Amino acid sequence: MIKLQSVENRLRVVKTKLSRARRNVIIQENQVRTLQNALDAKKEEIQLAKVQSDRLELELRSTDEVINKLRAALNTAKTNKGYAALLTEMNTRKADNSKTEEQALELLKDIEDDEQECQIIENQIEQQKQKLEETRKETEQSAAKYQSEIEEIEFEWQQAAEHIPQENLKIFKRVAETYDGEALAIIEQRDSRPQTYTCGGCFMGITAESVNLLMTKDDIIRCPNCTRILILQESKG
Repeated sequence: MIKLQSVENRLRVVKTKLSRARRNVIIQENQVRTLQNALDAKKEEIQLAKVQSDRLELELRSTDEVINKLRAALNTAKTNKGYAALLTEMNTRKADNSKTEEQALELLKDIEDDEQECQIIENQIEQQKQKLEETRKETEQSAAKYQSEIEEIEFEWQQAAEHIPQENLKIFKRVAETYDGEALAIIEQRDSRPQTYTCGGCFMGITAESVNLLMTKDDIIRCPNCTRILILQESKG
């Protein structure tokens, strides 16, 4: 089972590399998508601003027509009071028109700035797409290499698992999934206290009885706390 653990660790390392390589492509795709969404939103904002600009332009033309009519009416005014009233209305219309012109110019400036920003975003999208294409090519090459390694290691895994009883193998797989492949834990002995042992996975206490069972039988002994499969420390030398 120690051999199986070793192969399991190697297998998960390569699978992680494969997953990371593929995740890089997803990250690049998300960045392109984010930029595209920003571009679409900015274009919609420009479109709305142009509609408002057209409305202001129409309003200016309409007011200019009224002002021209008032100017013509001044020439036919029959009384000073009538002339003064027409002049006041015309000046009021001119003042309103002046404010509208300012709004229209401000809006046109905003549209111009937004269009420039759109160009910048479009350039960023193009650059990001090129980067994405490069990442895809690199990932395809890396993925093929990692997949080949995974197949080789999975074959080793099957060979290592051949002589392990099915029930024990099920336990190994279940614990490995729980602890990211680390199904085994070495029993460690505290130097300061003889016959006192701990689980190398969770560092909780292990009874001497469990250790004796491991020394005399091939049964699986699991940590009562973390449920990892316990193994003895290999003797040095």
